[in-house]
Amino acid sequence: MLRAVLTHPTPAELLAFLREHVHAGGVTLHLAGELEVMYAGRAASMAEAGDRFVIVKADGSLQVHGPRGVKPVNWQPRTDFLQADLEDGCVLLHAERRSPAEVVRVRVLSCALVSALTLTDDALFLLQGTEAQMQEALARHPEVIEPGLTVLDRELLIGVGGLDLYARDAQGRYVIVELKRGKAGHEAVHQLSRYVGAVQPQVPGVVRGILAAPDITTPALRALEAAGLEFRRIEALPQVQEEALQPLLFQ
Repeated sequence: MLRAVLTHPTPAELLAFLREHVHAGGVTLHLAGELEVMYAGRAASMAEAGDRFVIVKADGSLQVHGPRGVKPVNWQPRTDFLQADLEDGCVLLHAERRSPAEVVRVRVLSCALVSALTLTDDALFLLQGTEAQMQEALARHPEVIEPGLTVLDRELLIGVGGLDLYARDAQGRYVIVELKRGKAGHEAVHQLSRYVGAVQPQVPGVVRGILAAPDITTPALRALEAAGLEFRRIEALPQVQEEALQPLLFQ
């Protein structure tokens, strides 16, 4: 996990460290010290010199935290340009994105610690509750999957299996939703494709297929898109009351 660490580096040492690791694949950077933070974009702000903590994640996102609270004082959800330079004897970390146009500049007046970490997250994430509870929650709140979606039936049996959710979208098209509590793979894509293929000849117009899960493997996502199907990331379920959902008819 720990790739490299420096304590109380000089500006030259810090600059070399950042330039070595800031664009290294899969590296998360932590920097703690006395910092000034300048932001320009949809608004403008400046945080005067103070003890702060910077996180630059492997996806390019940047967060600057103060000594209190859980919310960063400045952040960028992603960056198109990230560079470290030396300016007036201080290291300057420049993070920029194009749309919307935003710039965050972090001037390091002194650095207590900087580390480079290689973080992996292969753990399986499962939505809380059973698959039946997931199905019930999303049947009651289909807008979590897509605004304008109306559920017509759930656990609808057809010749090749049971549809988790059978719905119509805002344009009146029929939609088949396949639900997975964990990361979806090829089997989920194959299953959804079979369901769409079975229902399509029975109804007018195009039948859409949506795979709803907290995550999906990259090969499965490619296969899903190649089949003309869609993915919706569901990271939390809406709360529902305990009474059972009334069955709906196949329409």
